[in-house]
Amino acid sequence: MNEAFYVIANGAAGGGRARARSEALLDELRAEGLELKVRYTEAPRHASTLAREAVEAGYRRFLSMGGDGTSYEIINGLFPRAEGQAEPITLGIIPLGTGNSFLRDFEIGDSQAAIRRILRGNTHKCDVIKVTHRDGELHYLNIPSIGFSAKVGDLTNRRFKPLGTAGYILAVLTSIVGLEHPVDPLRTDDEEVLDDRAATLLSFSNSKFTGGAMMMAPNADVTDGKLDFIRVGALSRPGLLRAFPKIFRGTHITLDDVEERHVQRIEFKDGREQPVMIDGEVLDLALRSIEVVPSALEVLA
Repeated sequence: MNEAFYVIANGAAGGGRARARSEALLDELRAEGLELKVRYTEAPRHASTLAREAVEAGYRRFLSMGGDGTSYEIINGLFPRAEGQAEPITLGIIPLGTGNSFLRDFEIGDSQAAIRRILRGNTHKCDVIKVTHRDGELHYLNIPSIGFSAKVGDLTNRRFKPLGTAGYILAVLTSIVGLEHPVDPLRTDDEEVLDDRAATLLSFSNSKFTGGAMMMAPNADVTDGKLDFIRVGALSRPGLLRAFPKIFRGTHITLDDVEERHVQRIEFKDGREQPVMIDGEVLDLALRSIEVVPSALEVLA
């Protein structure tokens, strides 16, 4: 096993500001005695390639420098190869993106706080979630969702990404105009009954936050071996406008049209191809299942 940290940095994160910021942060880590192997990403999905090559070369300690999308790509380079290995994979995350949702579960709000936790060296077991779709598998740490939230995520990425949370809000208001209530039949765990009700959105959270400070799943726990399944029913436009501000406090789950369940597996019946937002990235997927891989990762946080 290589004892050095393999650092995968996305210089384009945070509206292109991450490259300049990352060099000073790396110098801080080196000054504290950490041995680093640093690689910068050069294109979309390059982080996955770098992580896959590194784990095959014997690296087990990784640092992600960028946003939620950078960590998502790294996770998909590490898994499924990292499953079941005798030496666990450790991941530290230094937030340099616009959202940085995942680390909020650990009360880490900026890069300096993240560095302090990394230097402290304490790790937490963390679940990883596996998404099976028509064409393969994906893994994630934070949240996938379909319906309204995926539509909003796509619009945010295309038009409002540099604005952070404010950009997400703009995308929400724009997307309400074309509000839809699709049907995606699914069943949870071992239930026989198929849920084929129309919904505004469906979210399958490992952690609490999305889009920065929005608490989509306030009762989620990355260590409990469960998904927090949030189902928002067929809200009207005025109803969605009234409900949306509550997501910043997590109180939307108290609404009559919102359901929260803790499950281990979601199975989709004849999943249609549609936009799926996963940790800030929007992909067109035909979903088959979503399930927990318990305690598959150690997070420095």
